[in-house]
Amino acid sequence: MPDDPPRGVVQTQIFDAVVHMIAGAILHSHEVAEKIGLGASDAQFLTLLQVHGPLTPGRLAELSGLTTGTVTGVVDRLERAGYARRDRSSDDRRKVVVSRVEEKVQQDMRPLYEGYGQDLLDLLGRYDDDQLAVIADFTTRLARQ
Repeated sequence: MPDDPPRGVVQTQIFDAVVHMIAGAILHSHEVAEKIGLGASDAQFLTLLQVHGPLTPGRLAELSGLTTGTVTGVVDRLERAGYARRDRSSDDRRKVVVSRVEEKVQQDMRPLYEGYGQDLLDLLGRYDDDQLAVIADFTTRLARQ
């Protein structure tokens, strides 16, 4: 049995694979956005709302690194397209929160991502419970970076 590759080689393989995965995800996200008539950053706002739940425009600006004026334009476009809505905050009626319109998002976007979900499930099926725990730990920590 050949020796395992040195740790640095494996780390480089992981780094390269993560970069490749991120690039593929970004390109696919751009393709999906184009197919449903959104800009790339518009679609990313839907992802932020999926991950964090309803957010104020100010928080969307913080998370995206965009100005509040730009955020207003993105939210306007998402609202016109039926993918997001503005509601008054239940905690403070002076605040507005932006939410995804899940029915519309699922109807238009889910078919464009379904293959990826099944591919991921198939790939994860190749690993035992201990390996899945390591993968879950790694990806959770990576997502927090």
